[in-house]
Amino acid sequence: MSLTQMYAQIDQSEWVDIPEGWLQGRTIYGGLVASILMHKAIATIADESKGLLSASVTFVGPVQLAKVKLSAEILRQGKSVTTIEVRLWQDDAVQTILLASFGVLRDSSIVVHHEEPAPEYPAVEQLQIAQHHPLAPECFKQMQMIWAEGQYPCTASPKPDFGGWFRFDPALHENRALQTADLMAAFDMWPPGVLPMFKTMAPASSLTWQLTCVHPLQSNLHDWLKYKVFTDYAAHGYATEQAQLWDSAGRLIAISRQVVTVFA
Repeated sequence: MSLTQMYAQIDQSEWVDIPEGWLQGRTIYGGLVASILMHKAIATIADESKGLLSASVTFVGPVQLAKVKLSAEILRQGKSVTTIEVRLWQDDAVQTILLASFGVLRDSSIVVHHEEPAPEYPAVEQLQIAQHHPLAPECFKQMQMIWAEGQYPCTASPKPDFGGWFRFDPALHENRALQTADLMAAFDMWPPGVLPMFKTMAPASSLTWQLTCVHPLQSNLHDWLKYKVFTDYAAHGYATEQAQLWDSAGRLIAISRQVVTVFA
């Protein structure tokens, strides 16, 4: 089942099948779960004039490769902003919660452009697409990823963090306009920033995820995007990191902040 088919199912039913190919260990990759919740939010609001401003995702429990139930509640609907909460249920328990605000772009006398410029990475053609490691999560196969700075995961690096290019794998995904729900599935694909410091494979997963959108999406699924992560703090089994995503034209698309559980 493709992402498009999954979105169509969300439009038609509160019960949704999880597509195969998105496992992260024994459970479903959090970015796909977030994309399911995001599409449900957009379908519930049903107002194309309002784009995503910000979202918060809390991963309460693991999601298995089985049907899930979605529930949505619009908390407030104003002229400019609508705020919605969406919950994903499995085994009669809430496993993931999305809280998101959508807004209409308005004329304003206040304009500030202090966003971080896109890093100057070599062109994609000059770099090598990362090969899928046998021990890497299955979901990594959904994307083509290129490390342009920093070290690969589990290489005992003395420093965290990395950056590079990535896109949906054209062999698995037909080309079309990149949607907000797709952004959720893509953005979270990069591993936590502390993973290069790991000496061996060990679990690390997102606990909470906050996303702020900057410029509107103007990309397709096959267009390359830039990513860079910075770890603010890591100790006592948890890490706090921020990440940014730019399109191929160098426009800042979104800013992410995560708390990650670390088992190393």
